[in-house]
Amino acid sequence: MNLHSLSKYVKPLLLGAIATVLIVSLLAGIGFVRINFSSWLENLGIFTFWWLFFSLLIYKIPYFRKNKKVVYNMLGLLLLLLVATIIDSLWGIPDNPITFPLIIIFWLGLAYLVLPRFFQKYKIAILSVYAVLFSYFLVFRMRADYFESHQENVVSFLLVPIPVLIGLWFYEQWRWLRSLQADKAKAELALLKSQINPHFFFNTLNNLYGLAVEKSDQAPAVILTLSEMMRYTIYEGKEEWVPLKKEIVYLENYIELHRIRYQNQVDIRFDIQGSNDWQVAPLLFIILLENAFKHGAESLTEGAYIHMSLHSSKEELVFAIENNFDQSQNMKAEGIGLINLNKRLHHIYPKQHELLLEEHSSVYTARLSIRSS
Repeated sequence: MNLHSLSKYVKPLLLGAIATVLIVSLLAGIGFVRINFSSWLENLGIFTFWWLFFSLLIYKIPYFRKNKKVVYNMLGLLLLLLVATIIDSLWGIPDNPITFPLIIIFWLGLAYLVLPRFFQKYKIAILSVYAVLFSYFLVFRMRADYFESHQENVVSFLLVPIPVLIGLWFYEQWRWLRSLQADKAKAELALLKSQINPHFFFNTLNNLYGLAVEKSDQAPAVILTLSEMMRYTIYEGKEEWVPLKKEIVYLENYIELHRIRYQNQVDIRFDIQGSNDWQVAPLLFIILLENAFKHGAESLTEGAYIHMSLHSSKEELVFAIENNFDQSQNMKAEGIGLINLNKRLHHIYPKQHELLLEEHSSVYTARLSIRSS
């Protein structure tokens, strides 16, 4: 939750606290309510409830303006509370067993109006708990020693569900915000993948165009390899995880395309060591390999090389690539590929990865390490 999200709750909470203090002070001043300062737990529970009640009312003002029916229902609940208060005042019976159910109905109705989805989700549990608590109250209210031995315990038990339900509501809001953040991250990740695929195929189709112009006999092999790579990108690329060995085959197909293009004029080496049992996010390593060809081999007329290694253990997976390049080229300039790669790594492997890009003389090195969780 960011500061902007918190700020919209701060004002209603502050105004709710002020309203609670003013109204309670006014009612206590005219003798409508009496506060027993020795019952701190009861007072804390009542104050907390009314504070959150008034805060929610203030927060929901735009909603109430659009939903007049809810306002009428609230007026009906207030009328119910007024009737219960009048009956209690006229009869003068402390902890009147007639007014208690009316007050409980008022609270439950209010909770339903203010938090309808939350109440609907937990209504069976809420109604069951208050039915048990009201039965508990009636049993002890009929006893002669109720006021001496049981009143404080009964009132406390009636108040216990309030902070529990408030805490449960806050937990639901926290889960909802986490869910929104997760959905946002997934949407961003899908967008990044969709940006990677056109970038790669644009370069590859350019290569195929060159072979077609030359009427090379290798063009059919390139088309077949490209078809396999497209199939991998479309079907495997949308998956969250793929076996490492499939990603290796994808890289080898890409390398084979360029071997055909450059007629072995580029020294390409790919050293693979360790276990291939890893599950990795698809289409991660291809970006670094693409850059090595684009900014390295394509910028040199002779002596170009690309040396790669993929070493894996149970604890760590390391992909390293080294290539030479024309010094007039700036290998560190980040295009859309490297920008997206960094974003994907932060989404998928937070605090589990390290990407190092180094340029020394005419040699460029990229090293991506991923630690197992």
